Amino acid sequence: MTGWTEYAAAWGFFLATHALPSRAAIRPRLVAALGTRGYTLAYSALSLTALAWLIGAAGRAPRLPLWPQPAGAAWLVLAATIPAALLLAVSIARPNPFSFGGARNHLFDPDRPGIVRLTRHPVLLALLLWAIGHLAVNGDLAHALLFGGFAGFALLGMRMLDRRALRRKGAEEWRAEIARLRAAPLRLPLGWTRLLSAAAGLLAVILLHRWLAGVSIWRNFLG
Repeated sequence: MTGWTEYAAAWGFFLATHALPSRAAIRPRLVAALGTRGYTLAYSALSLTALAWLIGAAGRAPRLPLWPQPAGAAWLVLAATIPAALLLAVSIARPNPFSFGGARNHLFDPDRPGIVRLTRHPVLLALLLWAIGHLAVNGDLAHALLFGGFAGFALLGMRMLDRRALRRKGAEEWRAEIARLRAAPLRLPLGWTRLLSAAAGLLAVILLHRWLAGVSIWRNFLG
């Protein structure tokens, strides 16, 4: 299985791994069978496998140019990736009942929401910024579909999560919660630990980019 056939199969696998476990009839069964921790570990491994296959398949698909790579491409991607890394640093492992991936959501304080004061979906916003930056500099069809798909996935995910919460809570409770968030003071947990974590993660991605995506980029920042 090569070329566009592999690429289509990788997209199908990636979408299935994100769509099926979220269904109300499937996720509780998986959690009951594997336990909460087991489910989280298994789902994380499956998601990373699907992502790695999809990125690799995009690189192996036939190259059909759509637009040229702009000047200073590496710096353009970096400009989009830095805020994405900061968003992840201030949101990972923190309570967020408005989006997926929150930790200890019962401890969320709507009067001290942190990054949720700015965006209810910081992880999806980080994905959107990363995807847009990469879309601008990867002008072949396979990668345009890849990064455009990630951007669409992030936007659609935000909308779906908000609509699901609206149905679950009702319009009046939903509006009250949003108003309370907007009235809260903006205090981002940008301590040195999280800043260093964002910087270290970004540096690791640059140095390991050849292993992660098949293209070495670190030399682009030396000249």
